[in-house]
Amino acid sequence: MYRKKAITTLAAAATVGMLLASCANQAAPQATGGGATTGAGSNIPVLTSIETPKDAVLPAGDGKATCPSTTTIAYVGAETGANAQLGINIYNGIQLAINQHNKSNANCQVQFKKFDTEGDPNKATGPVTQVTKESNIIGVVGLPFSGESKATGNIFQQVGLVHITPAATNPTLTDNGWSTFFRGLGNDAVQGPAAAKFMVDKLGAKKVYVVQDDSDYGIGLGTTTSQALGSNMVGLDKVTTGQKDFSATISKIMNAKADAVFYSGYYAEGAPFDQQLVGKGYTGPFVGPDGLKDDQFIKQAGDASANAFFTCPCIPGELIPSFATAYTALTNAQPGTYSIEGYDATTVLLAGIDKGNQDRAKLLNWVKTYDADGLSKHYKWNDKGELQAPAVYGYKVQNGKIVPIGQIGQ
Repeated sequence: MYRKKAITTLAAAATVGMLLASCANQAAPQATGGGATTGAGSNIPVLTSIETPKDAVLPAGDGKATCPSTTTIAYVGAETGANAQLGINIYNGIQLAINQHNKSNANCQVQFKKFDTEGDPNKATGPVTQVTKESNIIGVVGLPFSGESKATGNIFQQVGLVHITPAATNPTLTDNGWSTFFRGLGNDAVQGPAAAKFMVDKLGAKKVYVVQDDSDYGIGLGTTTSQALGSNMVGLDKVTTGQKDFSATISKIMNAKADAVFYSGYYAEGAPFDQQLVGKGYTGPFVGPDGLKDDQFIKQAGDASANAFFTCPCIPGELIPSFATAYTALTNAQPGTYSIEGYDATTVLLAGIDKGNQDRAKLLNWVKTYDADGLSKHYKWNDKGELQAPAVYGYKVQNGKIVPIGQIGQ
């Protein structure tokens, strides 16, 4: 298990019991989730700082690296499309890591190439095939989404090209026998139970209605969350990618008198769904996973987003000052969901390159045996490509912004 990082908040001294330290721990129930949209969340303290490891590996290394000028790391994933912002967050983190590395290592200027999949499994095979044919690309960060990861895993496997996903969470991805696939975060077998426990114990929900989209991600997470909810789940419905009208599902939710809704999918559908749900008179919390946790959700849902909570196997990078300052200077924006995971995954590859692992086979072996702290977590993978004890964090919308509320599972 990786070392658990201490978590502190300015206001948490008297409310430590309110934070869930793990999926197995109990927390004091709050008021029922069916009150005003801001009621349940107003009693949950905001996380204001986290402690990061002092020995974290950083992209700059020791500044003494040498490598061929053609050495290249690639990002493969969404740059455009309905949920593109989740991909943009990642490749901005990659770019920051590579910039910091190259600034400190004059004799090892690693190149960076981006390949757009639009987040679409049907379109991802082309860019991935192109990547595998460019021999200078020796490591990949991506793909962000589970469906496109599933569709392309065999392509990477056939050429022995290591790829670290900072975002794809469907648990079955590591059951395919791929030796080149590594997950830089927890999967939905961890996130689902943490989300269920958060809703029941933290938000006090007794009747949760689960809605999932038709993606591999949405189906997988909807399943693990539903199973963990048990008798607290009062209904399950399905929506489709690109759906605009959610009135039929909303009627089922209102008829079930649900006091919380869990939406398993992405913000492109989750935002209008929440907006329509609130517009029909729903006043309980709307809980979504990492696929919803983005400022685009707030922009698209408008005032209705005030009822929203999120779960995510991602650390709040905005609370790591060194990272947040550098990221903002590069992008003129705060770190987003999976920005720091993209940064850390790139650092793993850069550290290998700096140690002389400068072809595909050597860099793959480097990642297989990696065992070190990053800024967001400890990185050591089992033989399936999974981290052993990944954390899950909770977030809420407050004053039009997404703010962290602490670790809710591990």
